[in-house]
Amino acid sequence: MTENLDDFDSNSKITKNHLRDLLKYEAKNIHMEDIMLASSFLREDAKYMPASYRQDYIERFSRTFFNKIKDIKNDKKNYPGDLDTKNIKEYLKVINKQHDEADGKNEKCFVKIAKIISTYTTFVREEPIHPVGTKFPGGFTLYTQNGIYYCPVKKNQMNNPSALCKFCVSVQDENI
Repeated sequence: MTENLDDFDSNSKITKNHLRDLLKYEAKNIHMEDIMLASSFLREDAKYMPASYRQDYIERFSRTFFNKIKDIKNDKKNYPGDLDTKNIKEYLKVINKQHDEADGKNEKCFVKIAKIISTYTTFVREEPIHPVGTKFPGGFTLYTQNGIYYCPVKKNQMNNPSALCKFCVSVQDENI
């Protein structure tokens, strides 16, 4: 059985519980300093965003990083079922490339934490990569209705090779 998040055999199966346990182990290596460095990257990355949602973006993601890492470390829930490791391998290839191309310690911390959280939310919890309530340009928001997650920008990112949107459980908000 795989003991490292990057060591999946794409021909095998892995349970959601085993993936959760791998992510719990990796989350235990995330410390407050890492979250602060990632938050610093968020502030730098957001400096050119419109002021109307810049602060919300920084606060939402900083809070999400802290809370989700804590949630992962403490998760004892049972998640039945196996995962398609071919899909996870493809996902990890994209996010590991982001890490390899990250510029500096702050961005590397951001991607390291984002990798743990987005893997957990996408493959274990089956929730969207961005937190519900995330605001996007144009005043649009990711929301949930009747158990379905609606994203205002998914279709615009599906062909972006560095975007994780194709792995996200959200669907395009057709009202946009």
